[in-house]
Amino acid sequence: MPDDAGGVHAMPDRVCFQMMSDPDSVRATLREAMETGPVARLSVEDRSTAEIVLAEVLNNIVEHAYADGPGSIRLCLSLSAGRLNCRIEDEGRPMPGGQPPAGRAPDPADLPEGGFGWHLIRSLSQGLTYVRTGQINQLTFSLPAEQSLV
Repeated sequence: MPDDAGGVHAMPDRVCFQMMSDPDSVRATLREAMETGPVARLSVEDRSTAEIVLAEVLNNIVEHAYADGPGSIRLCLSLSAGRLNCRIEDEGRPMPGGQPPAGRAPDPADLPEGGFGWHLIRSLSQGLTYVRTGQINQLTFSLPAEQSLV
């Protein structure tokens, strides 16, 4: 990952955020991402979808990739051809088996805490890919991006 000092790096249809891997930093960055650049221009429904998916991915990185200690997360978002393109990078643990978990649909009879995030991510996103290059995990996917008329 580039050695950015942190913060936001924006272009008209693209914005990147650098954050630390703790719940407060993720929450603050996610709030800023919802109000900045490409995401701010989405319809309410698509903005909500983006928030759900990004929160799941970022919180998984905090909980699993950086379970042994803090690190940095980079989130880049861009708009093109009716899609919000998302790229998330970290230097934490690699995903087990070198791929994102399959995820499972919730069973109303058995609702334990957690375990459904990857089902949501996979159900709401398209083109989900994961690669580990050197020490860097990179997850990319796209989401629907109807722009708001407001």
